[in-house]
Parts: sequence; structure tokens; C-alpha cells
Amino acid sequence: MSILELEQIFLDKIEREIKIEPKDWMPEQYRKTLIRQISQHAHSEVVGMLPEGNWITRAPTLKRKAILLAKVQDEAGHGLYLYSATETLGVTREQTINDLHTGKAKYSSIFNYPTLTWADIGAIGWLVDGAAILNQVMLCRTSYGPYARAMVRICKEESFHQRQGFEILLVMSKGSPEQRAMVQDAVNRWWWPSLMMFGPHDSESTHSEQSTKWKIKRMSNDELRQKFVDMIAEQVKFLNVTLPDPALKWNEERKHYDFGEINWEEFWNVVKGNGPCNRERLAARKKAWEEGAWVREAALAYSRKRKERAAGQTAAA
Repeated sequence: MSILELEQIFLDKIEREIKIEPKDWMPEQYRKTLIRQISQHAHSEVVGMLPEGNWITRAPTLKRKAILLAKVQDEAGHGLYLYSATETLGVTREQTINDLHTGKAKYSSIFNYPTLTWADIGAIGWLVDGAAILNQVMLCRTSYGPYARAMVRICKEESFHQRQGFEILLVMSKGSPEQRAMVQDAVNRWWWPSLMMFGPHDSESTHSEQSTKWKIKRMSNDELRQKFVDMIAEQVKFLNVTLPDPALKWNEERKHYDFGEINWEEFWNVVKGNGPCNRERLAARKKAWEEGAWVREAALAYSRKRKERAAGQTAAA
């Protein structure tokens, strides 16, 4: 069968909403796009544990500590699901992690900002996980089967993450003047980076058009960003704080909220590795990888011994 015929079968499956599976023929660029996107998603889940892990020992109550521990554990699980999905495309986990450590692969720029107060944990849950959910719900219908199936469970857990974040801020917004000020400060610092999570404008996005044609993604960056603004602009009213955007207002004609221009210079600066915590985050991941080498080596040695023992028992029988 010729390449043209294989490509037509592939496109026909995409058109008919039939999932592409690991053993199916796929264009090389489709495979590379998925490796880049899914591995970046996996890296983001794992690196995303760091800003919140910073507060596990400092959570204000035992209840809050238990909830935060559960959330960070969820993020580790999400990373494992996504690394496994990436492996179905013919790359090893070691390759993808090495790409992260060398700077070849990226992760979400949002995790390069510091968590200064407990209110930041609430803001991450409400704003950062809220933005992630809008992206990820769409990915439950992505064209690549293993990615879509991983996202179903991830989205269920992320919805809990957003609710717990909002609840942290809601409780604090009803507290002391200092607590209310802390909520406002956290919202001020996390609002614009959260809008940057959706990526550059569609006109400047390198991969969006082709990814949409292949149904890897279903909505554009700007469409998702607008949906997020519309959602948060209503939810914030319950917190008695304001979003740090004087241009934010309801547009009756568009039936959407208008909002100000994002500082794209800051966005690209962080993406290029010059954010407040870029070096710290990457150093922490490298350190964890190096210190965990003995665990991986022990697991491989144990696996080899089991295989050898099983082969010996088979030969004896």
C-alpha cells in the first residue's frame, strides 16, 4: 500500500472520529507533534508538583495538609499516565526526561513563578488548574487514543483540584483583613500568568493550525483563553476581590468579557528560561532524577532476576 493510500486511511479515520491507535499508520509529523505535546504535558504535571510541595509542611491545618498531599500525589500520577502515553509513540521515558533536563523540551511556563503565601496554593488550584481543565477537557476527545483515555481520568481529578483551590480562597476571603489582602495579592500575581497558559495568539502559534486539522486539539488558544476569562470573571465575584485588569468589562455585543493585553514579552522571557524560578525548577528535577537512579537500577535488576528464575523453572520442567 502506498504512502498516499495510508495517509488517506489516516485522514478518513480522523474525519470519522475514529481514534488513532499506537499500531496504526500515522504521518511522521503527527507522531512528532504528539511526542512534543504529550511529553510537555507530562513534564508540566511533574514540575507542577514543586510549587505546591513547597507548602506541604507549612499548610495551616492537618486537613489542608492531607488535601494538598493528595493533590500533589495526583499530579505525580498524571505525569506517569502521560509518560506512558508518550512511550506508545516509540520513544522511551528516559529520552523524554533527558530532553527536559537539557532544555530541549519545555513545560508550562506557569510553574516558573514562586508560591509566596498559602493563598498562592488557593490561586493555583482556582486559576492554574481552572485554565488546565479547559485545555484538558478538550483533550478527552483528541484524535490519539492513548492520550484521550489518559485525559478522562486526569480531568476528573483536576476538577477536584480547582474546587479545593477556590474553597481555600473563599474561606480566606471571609477571614481577617490580612487574609483578605493575601487573597487579593495572590490573585494579582497569578492572573496574568494564568492567561499565558493558553499559549500565544493563534496567529503566532506554530503548531495550532495543523493540530486542529488532525483533531489533536479542538479549540484555538484564543478561544480557550476567552472561555477562561468569561468563567473566572463571574466566579471572582464570590471572593470579594477584583481581577487586576482595568480593561475587564462585559461586552454586550460580543456576549463575552473584554480584557486587557497580555505582557507577551514576559511570557516569552519565561518560556526561554528566564523566569523567577526556571533554574530552580530544573535543578530540582535533575536532582530527583539523579538521586532516584538506584531505585530504577534495583527495579531493573529485580526484573532480570525474575526472568532468569522463570526461565530456569521452565527449563527444569
